[in-house]
Amino acid sequence: MVYSLSAATLTVAAPLGCDTSTAEGSEPVRGPSDTVVTGTDEEMLVLEVTPANRVVVRLPRVELGQGVTTAVAVMIAEELDARLADVDIPLADARTKGNQSTGGSNSVSSLYGPARQLAATARARLVTAAARRWHLPARSLRTRDTLVVAPDGRTATFGSLSASAARIRRTAVSAEPKPAAAHRLIGKPTNRIDARDLVTGKARYTGDLNVAGAKPTVVARPPTLGGKLVSVDDRAARALPGVHAVVRVPGGVAVVAETFHHAFTARDALRIKWAPGPMASLSDAGIRSRLRAAVPAQGSPPRGSTQVEGEFEFAFVSHAPMEVLTAIADVRAHRAEIWFSSQTPMDARGTIASALGLPASEVTVHVLRGGGSFGRRLHYDAAIEAALVSKAAKRPVKLMWSRNDDTRHGRMRPASHHRVRASHKDGRVVAFSHMMASVGESEGASVTRASFVRPASVRPASAPLPSDSGLYDFGRISGDSGGIELPIPLGAWRSVNSGTMRAAEEIVVDEVARGLGKDPVAFRRTTLRDKAVRAVLDKAAEAGEWGRTLPAGHGQGVAVHQEYGSCVACLVEIDAEDPKNPRVTKVVMAADVGTAVNPRGLEAQLMGATVDGISTILSAGLHIDRGAVREGSFSDFHWARQRHAPLHFEAHIMPSTGEPGGAGELGVPAASGAVANAYARATGTRPRRFPINF
Repeated sequence: MVYSLSAATLTVAAPLGCDTSTAEGSEPVRGPSDTVVTGTDEEMLVLEVTPANRVVVRLPRVELGQGVTTAVAVMIAEELDARLADVDIPLADARTKGNQSTGGSNSVSSLYGPARQLAATARARLVTAAARRWHLPARSLRTRDTLVVAPDGRTATFGSLSASAARIRRTAVSAEPKPAAAHRLIGKPTNRIDARDLVTGKARYTGDLNVAGAKPTVVARPPTLGGKLVSVDDRAARALPGVHAVVRVPGGVAVVAETFHHAFTARDALRIKWAPGPMASLSDAGIRSRLRAAVPAQGSPPRGSTQVEGEFEFAFVSHAPMEVLTAIADVRAHRAEIWFSSQTPMDARGTIASALGLPASEVTVHVLRGGGSFGRRLHYDAAIEAALVSKAAKRPVKLMWSRNDDTRHGRMRPASHHRVRASHKDGRVVAFSHMMASVGESEGASVTRASFVRPASVRPASAPLPSDSGLYDFGRISGDSGGIELPIPLGAWRSVNSGTMRAAEEIVVDEVARGLGKDPVAFRRTTLRDKAVRAVLDKAAEAGEWGRTLPAGHGQGVAVHQEYGSCVACLVEIDAEDPKNPRVTKVVMAADVGTAVNPRGLEAQLMGATVDGISTILSAGLHIDRGAVREGSFSDFHWARQRHAPLHFEAHIMPSTGEPGGAGELGVPAASGAVANAYARATGTRPRRFPINF
């Protein structure tokens, strides 16, 4: 840990390398004396205590609705003995080094140690400063409510001690984080620190910012994926009131106007001739056929064994974050400033700089909160477009992708085909094989050439298959994957490959149990390798009243998943009396994520994962018709609405003092498998193509 002194401000840091800006929505400006000494901590956290007694930690992650700012605030307040209401967690601008990626369900687990150590060190320095001021033994002092308290009742705010505390190099009390037994905030259900701002509209997203001179901008896009502009007649559009500029970009033709109404009206007035994209002759049936052929061959099953087999198809799925993609760009001759919500701002900064022909040091990226992502904001297509339009139009712009833009031209979860086989003999599974193929993105599929970035979390179309099926004691485990390359913009989608792989495997596990005449829960209990997974399964089964009598057309389903150092079980009840309009009526989840920093936030994550599982298994997917995405909005991309949400939901968090695991994506695979199994039991069918009603 390293420390720096600024005027009347204590700063405790693991080094910072970020830019500053005076623009609205950016980090607060620091004065010349606000220098942070360079260190080696990858997270580069910075903790400041201001004279106004505000504790400020600039977060190298993005808040997307997952509650990471609240979780970090809880960690800081816990170790600092500050009031949670006194802790501010602004989002850091794109930095030049360190870890600033949000993804892989690792934000809480990766920040848990550094954030707590940061705050514990700050607390020790503040206590030492107070002891020197009062000439008292440091060990006689205590901290509470963002105060240092003396035995005689005297108090000093942390802010009043900042200047002297920043000069201290050796503390008189321990700077070690608290043991779990001493936690008063960590592990306790906590409301989000931004909840009031969210419900009152005070919380600001990119579209809410007022950057001087930035004009609304939209883009006319081709009817097919990868379609090319042949010609454009923009005379009618330019003649309309409120239109400032019409410029070509790699993804189409952009219109800059006084309002978004003016921009959309002018966009629709453009007369454009498009050349069809490279997939104009390809539709769903052809893609499915090619995927099926790309699945690697399975080896021979063990001699004398009985086979339970299934082939499963999963459609393309849009990320569909509630806040559409929006980016503000102000590009000048020798510098650029960009505002948008990004999971990968450091990568974005470098790529935008390359697209503009500028050094990365001359590009400032301000990270804004996002209204959902589910992996969509790992990419920064809109930011690159905004930067290119601003450069061409020679003015700041606020570019928005409409819902139609993102559904038909944005990134999506790849379609995949799975072939799963379980071999059983003498009442037990002796071999388990999972072969799959998925669509991979070919070069040039992105809406802008510069935005072709494949995050490390996205598996290429043909690669070794992770051995998810090792969750069970199923003898010889084998798996592999193939793939096909298509010019389709793809992106990591919440739970990446696990959402489809685990769902397919959990369906087969249920069918094996049925073939052996065993109860699905009892069968899992005897074959699961990990006692923590058995424990969450037992909890979900007990709390959800597994095996209770249900009316005809209703059914229960169960599934488990283990990943990110965590595990979860999900029990679902479904009303499928009308198989074309099923309704999940009850969901019970049990999760073991190690230390749950904020159980209330974890419950919200599991609830959201449940809706994702319901949607992708029952109703939500994208069709490809002759190289074009058929769906264009929530009117035909059938994500679960309120009327499809479970009537009853409960989440059980298993007690633990272990290190935190991941939770953001954890629940999707289990929810998907449980919904599919409940539907199968309710209808007496064996679903193989998802979503079921597509």
